[in-house]
Formats: sequence, C-alpha cells, structure tokens
Amino acid sequence: MKLTLSISTCPNDTFMFDAMIHGRIDTEGLEFDLTLCDIEQLNAAALSTAADITKLSYAVVPEVLDRYKILRSGSALGRGNGPLLVSRHKIYPDELSDARIAIPGEHTTANRLLGLLYPAAADKRAYLFSDIAEAVLSDECDAGVLIHEGRFTYRDKGLRLIADLGEEWEKRTALPLPLGAIAVSRRIAPDTQRTVDRVLRRSIAFAFENPAASAGFVRQYARELSEEVTRQHIELFVNAYSFDLGEEGRRAVVQLLELENEEAFV
Repeated sequence: MKLTLSISTCPNDTFMFDAMIHGRIDTEGLEFDLTLCDIEQLNAAALSTAADITKLSYAVVPEVLDRYKILRSGSALGRGNGPLLVSRHKIYPDELSDARIAIPGEHTTANRLLGLLYPAAADKRAYLFSDIAEAVLSDECDAGVLIHEGRFTYRDKGLRLIADLGEEWEKRTALPLPLGAIAVSRRIAPDTQRTVDRVLRRSIAFAFENPAASAGFVRQYARELSEEVTRQHIELFVNAYSFDLGEEGRRAVVQLLELENEEAFV
C-alpha cells in the first residue's frame, strides 16, 4: 500500500523518517510517496488538500481535526526547545505592542504561542523561517520569532534574546511545549493508522540506534550546513516524546490547543 507523505526539510523530520522512507526497517507493506516542504507550506496544504500522512504545526491541528488524527509518535515536543523572540536593538517584553515582529507563518505554533503569551504583540509579519534573522538584522522588523536552527545561531549573528517562549510556557503550565505533530488522514482505515504509527516508532528507534545511516539524507535538506548545528537540532527536537507522546505529552497538547477531549489521537 502506497501512502502520500509530506514532511519538513528540518533535520528532526529527515532523521526520524529516513529509515521508513528508504526501506531500512520493516514497513509492514507500506510504501511512501514523499514530499518535503517548509512547515508553513505543510500547514497550508493540510488546510486545502489531504496528504495521507503529514507534518503539521500543533497550532493548526484544531482546524484539520475533521480530516486528520495525530500520531502518538513523531512529535516535536519537549522542554527547553521553544521558539525564541529576538531583536537587534534592546526591546523589553512590555514594549512589544509597538514592535514589528517577524513570525514563521500565521499557522505555526510559534505564532500561537506568541499570541498566548504576549497578546499585545499585534503587528506580525510572516516570513520564511530561515529569513527571519535577516529581516530583523536589516531593520525590516524590530523583532522576530526564531524556530529550528535559528535558535542555535542568533547570537553569532548579533541578535539578542527578548524572551524564550518555550520557557515562559513551561513556567505557566509545568508542561512540555508541543511544537510539531505528525498527522494521518481519517480516510485511512484505523488499522492502517496504527500501522503507520508503529512503523514511524520503529523508524525513530532505528535512527537513534544507527545515527550515521540517516546522515546523508539529513545533510541533503538541512538549511544549516554546520554538522554541529544539525546535531544539536536533532538532539533537541527528537526525544522520548517523539517516540511516544505519553500521558504528559497528550495533556500538553490538549492544554495548548484547548481541546475538550483526546479524540485527536490515533
């Protein structure tokens, strides 16, 4: 059975999915027609079309729950890995109402979190996530929300931290921060949904046990060419919650998205 699969080009996704895409593990008869995109492109596609399996920002999940369920494996969720709000010139959090803020897309979890924590920050402008640092450095924007590799390199570029949004979330909730999810279409039979979840978990386990196997695939799509930054990215965003959300991970998702129940999950 062949399923369409859409994931991001970020190292955490290519690391986790490498083994199942390239047949390094038992996929239980499943094959995958792969598309790789920026996260906001994936979010937009999920709102208008329907890949069988897709990466999503958790923020967009409520809008697609009529068509998708969230896998228990594959999430980018954890502690100390949230988006960073940065600036070139010193800005205090209570000054954000007057700031032009670059965000990595309207439907991203980063944007949802910014709105929850700093509702006065209303002047938001969408950029490709990899262009946000430059938008701030060039004074197109006063501040920017960095995700992915940007959190590891912003100081080297001369940017300063206004707030760690993930840290603020953890202080308020004592829960890990849900960032990205892997969703499977509800049109697929429940048994196959569970197979996809099982195969992805197997792929993640293989990646942890054989990190060199995915190195070429990860490097092919990584926007940051530094192997050290790529390694840090994977170590931060692929963790025990990626293998299985568990009870705490599900509670975090329910709270972030204000869900009434857990029917969102496979």
